[in-house]
Amino acid sequence: MQQPLISILIPFKNTAQFLSECLESILKQTYANWEVLVINDHSTDESLKVVQGFTEKDSRIKVFQNQGSGIIEALRTAYSKSQGNFITRMDSDDIMAPTKMEIMANSLMQSGKGHLAVGQVRYFSDRGISNGYERYEAWLNQLTQSGSNYSEIYKECVIPSPCWMVHREDLDKCDAFEPNRYPEDYDLTFRFYEKGVRCVPCKELLHYWRDYDSRTSRTSEHYDQNYFLDIKLHYFLKLDYDNSRPLVVWGAGNKGKTIAKGLLDKQIDFNWLCDNSNKIGKEIYGKEMFHYRFLEKLQNPQSIVTVANEEAQKAIRLYLDKLGQRSMRDFFFFC
Repeated sequence: MQQPLISILIPFKNTAQFLSECLESILKQTYANWEVLVINDHSTDESLKVVQGFTEKDSRIKVFQNQGSGIIEALRTAYSKSQGNFITRMDSDDIMAPTKMEIMANSLMQSGKGHLAVGQVRYFSDRGISNGYERYEAWLNQLTQSGSNYSEIYKECVIPSPCWMVHREDLDKCDAFEPNRYPEDYDLTFRFYEKGVRCVPCKELLHYWRDYDSRTSRTSEHYDQNYFLDIKLHYFLKLDYDNSRPLVVWGAGNKGKTIAKGLLDKQIDFNWLCDNSNKIGKEIYGKEMFHYRFLEKLQNPQSIVTVANEEAQKAIRLYLDKLGQRSMRDFFFFC
């Protein structure tokens, strides 16, 4: 059977020291029918020269200048040049496992349209990986193994970027790279969720994430926590909020206050709960703080939980379970 063409979209900016390893990992793929659209996002180092060396070695690798500025514009440029039936993206500082394209393409061919191929990921770094990244990797891989990624979509980005592949028609159905909303990978994840594109479970390690101090996700303001919270609230209100039910916000830390501000700005009424005796009965932003058991007085509430402490999260989940409430219908963890 003819292998479908895979288009691999790669924005790059000043990653000359990593690009060779990235592109070599693509050349070593066991799946051969691919094209790489590499987009230069106004690099000032030797990145373009490195890529041009690869374009001379293999005609499947093509380089273009970003028609705008930034990752979203670079992805749009790459997508506009692509011809593939299947679409994936790659970061210019990461590495593919040799069977990545083969496993993901087979996954899509077997599952058909309306599905998203994903894979296990692993962080690597010259200086070691922080505990936070280790926990995120383990959490994400557990979701990917079962294909239950969307079950915790409001906590963090649940589609490993850039370790997904999708039919072109499905990406178009999700508006591809059109929205100007960062973080762009998290926004696309919500649009996959919105359109019902189902994740195919995967137990294979397919992608290696490189961590270093100047990585874009560490340095760009577009990946600050408030950008993530804005996306969560935007899609919650669009996709899962039932305005016929009383809305509750749990927690009065920084994330709770940010969500509360967002709701007040949109003139959406809510009840604010916590278990901090220093805050209960007082007002923040003109809203009285109630003890969490106030929830039991409300008729069929929906809860946004912004409490970050893991032990407190377990206690809250146990409490809500005992009340017969269900995750992703009655309560949503935003941490």
